Amino acid sequence: MSTTDDDVTRDWLGEPGDASPPDPVRAARANTAPPLPKRFYKEAGLAAVEGGHRLVLDGRGANTPGRRPLAVPSEALGRALAAEWAAQGEVIDPRTMPLTRLVNTAIDGVADRRPEVAADLGAFAATDLIAYRADSPERLVAEQSAAWDPLVAWAGDVLGARLFLAEGVMHVAQPEASVAALRAAVEAVEDPFRLAALHTLTTLTGSLVIGLAVLRGRLSPDAAWAAAHVDETYQASVWGPDEEAAARLAHRKAEFDAAATVAELR
Repeated sequence: MSTTDDDVTRDWLGEPGDASPPDPVRAARANTAPPLPKRFYKEAGLAAVEGGHRLVLDGRGANTPGRRPLAVPSEALGRALAAEWAAQGEVIDPRTMPLTRLVNTAIDGVADRRPEVAADLGAFAATDLIAYRADSPERLVAEQSAAWDPLVAWAGDVLGARLFLAEGVMHVAQPEASVAALRAAVEAVEDPFRLAALHTLTTLTGSLVIGLAVLRGRLSPDAAWAAAHVDETYQASVWGPDEEAAARLAHRKAEFDAAATVAELR
Protein backbone atom coordinates (compact mmCIF):
# COMPACT_ATOMS: atom_id res chain seq x y z
CA MET A 1 0.00 0.00 0.00
CA SER A 2 1.18 3.48 -0.73
CA THR A 3 2.69 5.41 2.17
CA THR A 4 2.41 8.90 0.71
CA ASP A 5 1.16 11.60 3.07
CA ASP A 6 -1.83 12.44 0.87
CA ASP A 7 -3.09 8.86 0.87
CA VAL A 8 -6.17 9.46 3.02
CA THR A 9 -7.41 5.93 2.45
CA ARG A 10 -4.66 4.83 4.84
CA ASP A 11 -6.42 6.77 7.58
CA TRP A 12 -9.44 4.52 7.30
CA LEU A 13 -7.97 1.10 6.57
CA GLY A 14 -4.62 1.43 8.25
CA GLU A 15 -1.15 0.96 6.87
CA PRO A 16 0.75 -2.29 7.57
CA GLY A 17 3.50 -1.54 10.08
CA ASP A 18 2.18 1.96 10.84
CA ALA A 19 2.93 2.95 14.43
CA SER A 20 0.92 6.17 14.53
CA PRO A 21 -2.87 6.14 15.04
CA PRO A 22 -5.14 6.89 12.07
CA ASP A 23 -6.64 10.32 11.58
CA PRO A 24 -10.21 9.97 10.24
CA VAL A 25 -10.82 13.71 10.64
CA ARG A 26 -8.08 14.44 8.10
CA ALA A 27 -9.62 11.85 5.82
CA ALA A 28 -13.08 13.37 6.11
CA ARG A 29 -11.79 16.85 5.32
CA ALA A 30 -9.69 15.73 2.39
CA ASN A 31 -10.65 15.85 -1.27
CA THR A 32 -13.66 13.67 -1.99
CA ALA A 33 -11.71 11.79 -4.66
CA PRO A 34 -8.34 10.99 -3.05
CA PRO A 35 -5.73 8.86 -4.77
CA LEU A 36 -6.46 5.26 -3.92
CA PRO A 37 -3.71 2.89 -2.76
CA LYS A 38 -2.69 0.02 -4.95
CA ARG A 39 -3.70 -3.43 -3.87
CA PHE A 40 -0.74 -4.78 -1.90
CA TYR A 41 -1.87 -8.40 -1.48
CA LYS A 42 -2.82 -11.28 -3.74
CA GLU A 43 -5.13 -13.33 -1.55
CA ALA A 44 -7.54 -12.56 1.27
CA GLY A 45 -8.49 -15.32 3.65
CA LEU A 46 -9.22 -16.28 7.25
CA ALA A 47 -7.25 -17.67 10.15
CA ALA A 48 -8.85 -19.18 13.23
CA VAL A 49 -7.92 -17.24 16.36
CA GLU A 50 -9.10 -17.29 19.94
CA GLY A 51 -12.71 -16.18 19.98
CA GLY A 52 -13.21 -16.00 16.23
CA HIS A 53 -11.66 -15.62 12.80
CA ARG A 54 -9.12 -13.03 11.65
CA LEU A 55 -8.73 -11.57 8.18
CA VAL A 56 -5.38 -12.50 6.65
CA LEU A 57 -3.83 -10.93 3.58
CA ASP A 58 -1.26 -13.19 1.92
CA GLY A 59 -1.16 -15.12 5.18
CA ARG A 60 -0.47 -12.09 7.37
CA GLY A 61 -2.98 -11.05 10.02
CA ALA A 62 -4.76 -7.79 9.21
CA ASN A 63 -5.43 -5.04 11.74
CA THR A 64 -8.04 -2.33 12.16
CA PRO A 65 -7.04 1.34 11.86
CA GLY A 66 -6.84 1.28 15.67
CA ARG A 67 -4.15 -1.42 15.36
CA ARG A 68 -6.32 -4.20 16.76
CA PRO A 69 -6.71 -7.60 15.11
CA LEU A 70 -9.33 -7.43 12.35
CA ALA A 71 -11.24 -10.44 13.65
CA VAL A 72 -14.92 -11.35 13.83
CA PRO A 73 -16.77 -13.91 15.96
CA SER A 74 -18.20 -16.17 13.24
CA GLU A 75 -16.65 -17.88 10.25
CA ALA A 76 -19.59 -16.86 8.05
CA LEU A 77 -19.03 -13.17 8.82
CA GLY A 78 -15.30 -13.63 8.35
CA ARG A 79 -15.82 -15.12 4.90
CA ALA A 80 -18.03 -12.19 3.92
CA LEU A 81 -15.31 -9.82 5.13
CA ALA A 82 -12.59 -11.67 3.22
CA ALA A 83 -14.76 -11.67 0.09
CA GLU A 84 -14.96 -7.88 0.26
CA TRP A 85 -11.16 -7.66 0.30
CA ALA A 86 -10.81 -10.28 -2.43
CA ALA A 87 -13.19 -8.30 -4.65
CA GLN A 88 -10.90 -5.24 -4.73
CA GLY A 89 -9.25 -4.56 -8.07
CA GLU A 90 -5.92 -2.91 -8.76
CA VAL A 91 -6.64 -0.35 -6.06
CA ILE A 92 -8.33 -0.52 -2.66
CA ASP A 93 -11.47 1.60 -2.52
CA PRO A 94 -12.97 1.94 1.00
CA ARG A 95 -16.20 3.21 -0.56
CA THR A 96 -16.81 -0.32 -1.81
CA MET A 97 -16.03 -1.89 1.58
CA PRO A 98 -18.95 -1.08 3.89
CA LEU A 99 -18.62 -4.36 5.78
CA THR A 100 -14.97 -3.69 6.60
CA ARG A 101 -15.74 -0.17 7.77
CA LEU A 102 -18.54 -1.40 10.02
CA VAL A 103 -16.40 -4.17 11.52
CA ASN A 104 -13.62 -1.64 12.14
CA THR A 105 -16.16 0.61 13.87
CA ALA A 106 -17.39 -2.25 16.07
CA ILE A 107 -13.87 -3.17 17.15
CA ASP A 108 -12.29 0.27 17.48
CA GLY A 109 -15.29 2.44 18.34
CA VAL A 110 -18.17 0.51 19.85
CA ALA A 111 -16.43 -2.09 22.00
CA ASP A 112 -14.93 0.56 24.30
CA ARG A 113 -17.84 3.02 24.12
CA ARG A 114 -20.89 0.80 24.48
CA PRO A 115 -22.79 3.08 26.97
CA GLU A 116 -22.39 6.12 24.73
CA VAL A 117 -23.48 4.24 21.61
CA ALA A 118 -26.50 2.78 23.40
CA ALA A 119 -27.47 6.22 24.68
CA ASP A 120 -27.19 7.68 21.19
CA LEU A 121 -29.50 4.98 19.88
CA GLY A 122 -31.91 5.47 22.77
CA ALA A 123 -32.56 9.02 21.58
CA PHE A 124 -34.38 7.61 18.55
CA ALA A 125 -36.97 6.06 20.87
CA ALA A 126 -38.71 9.41 21.22
CA THR A 127 -38.69 10.38 17.53
CA ASP A 128 -39.15 7.17 15.56
CA LEU A 129 -39.93 7.59 11.86
CA ILE A 130 -42.92 5.25 11.88
CA ALA A 131 -44.79 7.44 14.38
CA TYR A 132 -45.00 10.40 11.97
CA ARG A 133 -47.60 10.09 9.24
CA ALA A 134 -48.67 12.16 6.27
CA ASP A 135 -52.20 13.57 6.29
CA SER A 136 -52.39 13.51 2.49
CA PRO A 137 -52.45 12.45 -0.31
CA GLU A 138 -54.60 9.41 0.31
CA ARG A 139 -52.30 6.99 -1.47
CA LEU A 140 -49.26 7.97 0.59
CA VAL A 141 -51.30 7.72 3.79
CA ALA A 142 -52.35 4.21 2.80
CA GLU A 143 -48.82 3.15 1.86
CA GLN A 144 -47.38 4.42 5.13
CA SER A 145 -50.11 2.62 7.03
CA ALA A 146 -49.51 -0.65 5.19
CA ALA A 147 -45.75 -0.52 5.84
CA TRP A 148 -45.69 0.91 9.36
CA ASP A 149 -48.84 -0.22 11.19
CA PRO A 150 -47.57 -3.83 11.52
CA LEU A 151 -44.32 -2.47 12.99
CA VAL A 152 -46.22 -0.27 15.45
CA ALA A 153 -48.17 -3.35 16.53
CA TRP A 154 -44.96 -5.40 16.81
CA ALA A 155 -43.30 -2.73 18.92
CA GLY A 156 -46.25 -2.78 21.31
CA ASP A 157 -46.74 -6.54 21.47
CA VAL A 158 -43.11 -7.71 21.48
CA LEU A 159 -41.06 -4.78 22.75
CA GLY A 160 -43.67 -3.37 25.12
CA ALA A 161 -43.49 0.03 23.44
CA ARG A 162 -46.89 1.49 22.56
CA LEU A 163 -46.36 4.39 20.17
CA PHE A 164 -48.53 7.46 19.72
CA LEU A 165 -48.93 8.52 16.08
CA ALA A 166 -48.91 12.05 14.71
CA GLU A 167 -49.75 13.68 11.39
CA GLY A 168 -47.18 15.94 9.81
CA VAL A 169 -43.92 16.98 11.44
CA MET A 170 -45.24 18.23 14.77
CA HIS A 171 -43.51 16.44 17.61
CA VAL A 172 -45.55 13.90 19.56
CA ALA A 173 -44.42 12.93 23.04
CA GLN A 174 -44.23 9.17 23.41
CA PRO A 175 -45.26 7.50 26.69
CA GLU A 176 -42.35 7.31 29.11
CA ALA A 177 -42.89 3.58 29.50
CA SER A 178 -42.61 3.10 25.73
CA VAL A 179 -39.41 5.11 25.48
CA ALA A 180 -38.00 3.13 28.39
CA ALA A 181 -38.97 -0.16 26.72
CA LEU A 182 -37.21 0.76 23.48
CA ARG A 183 -34.12 1.87 25.35
CA ALA A 184 -34.17 -1.40 27.28
CA ALA A 185 -34.24 -3.27 23.96
CA VAL A 186 -31.09 -1.39 22.97
CA GLU A 187 -29.41 -2.08 26.31
CA ALA A 188 -30.08 -5.78 25.81
CA VAL A 189 -27.76 -5.76 22.77
CA GLU A 190 -24.47 -6.45 24.52
CA ASP A 191 -22.42 -7.66 21.56
CA PRO A 192 -20.43 -4.75 20.01
CA PHE A 193 -20.86 -6.08 16.47
CA ARG A 194 -24.64 -6.28 16.76
CA LEU A 195 -24.77 -2.91 18.51
CA ALA A 196 -22.72 -1.33 15.71
CA ALA A 197 -25.07 -2.96 13.19
CA LEU A 198 -28.14 -1.66 15.04
CA HIS A 199 -26.67 1.84 15.11
CA THR A 200 -26.19 1.82 11.34
CA LEU A 201 -29.61 0.29 10.66
CA THR A 202 -31.27 2.91 12.85
CA THR A 203 -29.41 6.00 11.71
CA LEU A 204 -29.87 5.15 8.03
CA THR A 205 -33.63 4.69 8.43
CA GLY A 206 -34.47 7.11 11.23
CA SER A 207 -36.30 4.30 12.97
CA LEU A 208 -35.14 2.38 16.01
CA VAL A 209 -38.13 0.06 15.60
CA ILE A 210 -37.08 -0.85 12.06
CA GLY A 211 -33.49 -1.38 13.21
CA LEU A 212 -34.61 -3.68 16.02
CA ALA A 213 -36.96 -5.52 13.65
CA VAL A 214 -34.01 -6.39 11.40
CA LEU A 215 -31.78 -7.28 14.33
CA ARG A 216 -34.44 -9.65 15.72
CA GLY A 217 -35.38 -11.18 12.38
CA ARG A 218 -38.84 -9.58 12.22
CA LEU A 219 -38.03 -7.91 8.90
CA SER A 220 -35.75 -8.91 6.05
CA PRO A 221 -33.22 -6.25 5.02
CA ASP A 222 -35.09 -5.54 1.77
CA ALA A 223 -38.45 -5.26 3.52
CA ALA A 224 -36.95 -2.99 6.16
CA TRP A 225 -35.34 -0.74 3.55
CA ALA A 226 -38.63 -0.50 1.66
CA ALA A 227 -40.51 0.34 4.85
CA ALA A 228 -38.04 3.09 5.70
CA HIS A 229 -38.36 4.67 2.26
CA VAL A 230 -42.10 4.70 1.63
CA ASP A 231 -42.03 8.47 1.18
CA GLU A 232 -39.13 8.44 -1.30
CA THR A 233 -40.71 5.64 -3.31
CA TYR A 234 -43.97 7.54 -3.48
CA GLN A 235 -42.28 10.77 -4.58
CA ALA A 236 -40.34 8.94 -7.29
CA SER A 237 -43.59 7.42 -8.58
CA VAL A 238 -45.16 10.87 -8.80
CA TRP A 239 -42.30 12.99 -10.09
CA GLY A 240 -40.12 10.39 -11.76
CA PRO A 241 -36.70 9.09 -10.71
CA ASP A 242 -33.89 11.42 -9.70
CA GLU A 243 -30.54 9.96 -10.75
CA GLU A 244 -28.52 11.78 -8.09
CA ALA A 245 -30.96 10.84 -5.34
CA ALA A 246 -30.98 7.25 -6.58
CA ALA A 247 -27.18 7.12 -6.46
CA ARG A 248 -27.16 8.42 -2.89
CA LEU A 249 -29.77 5.88 -1.90
CA ALA A 250 -27.79 3.07 -3.51
CA HIS A 251 -24.73 4.02 -1.48
CA ARG A 252 -26.77 4.12 1.73
CA LYS A 253 -28.40 0.80 0.84
CA ALA A 254 -24.96 -0.81 0.61
CA GLU A 255 -24.17 0.46 4.11
CA PHE A 256 -27.54 -0.81 5.32
CA ASP A 257 -27.01 -4.25 3.78
CA ALA A 258 -23.57 -4.50 5.40
CA ALA A 259 -25.13 -3.79 8.79
CA ALA A 260 -27.81 -6.40 8.14
CA THR A 261 -25.08 -8.90 7.23
CA VAL A 262 -23.28 -8.26 10.50
CA ALA A 263 -26.55 -8.62 12.41
CA GLU A 264 -27.34 -11.91 10.69
CA LEU A 265 -23.91 -13.54 10.63
CA ARG A 266 -22.56 -12.36 13.97
